[in-house]
Amino acid sequence: KVLVVQLGDGIDEITPEAVESLPTAVGTTTVLFKTRNSRYWAEKCPDFQPDFVGIDEGGSRVLVEKGVKLVGIDYLSISPFKRSRPTHEVMLNAGMVIIEGLDLTGIVPGTYKLICLPLKLQDADGAPARAVLIQE
Repeated sequence: KVLVVQLGDGIDEITPEAVESLPTAVGTTTVLFKTRNSRYWAEKCPDFQPDFVGIDEGGSRVLVEKGVKLVGIDYLSISPFKRSRPTHEVMLNAGMVIIEGLDLTGIVPGTYKLICLPLKLQDADGAPARAVLIQE
């Protein structure tokens, strides 16, 4: 079970305050963030967009404190451009699963069933995956 939350176009970074303001369901341990990044998928932007929305270190700490076990986002990295390490370290050290590069175009915020099937790669720290949301 996963909660898809949408952040407004005015959010440039997912900070502790942004995480605290999110609607949550009781027992939510999996969250997908739909941000203005989804526009890049919809417009089929061929170039890397360095101004994408990511989760800052503080936001990642709040997610860990809230007991989130899996987090996903609608662009190529979960963390802000050129500040990847702190966010990834906080999440991965807490055992959190990260899903990056989600195309959430057309997905309405709400609760879904998430099926995510990564390729099994030996000695890899990540893998391509097919992620599917099923409306309940």
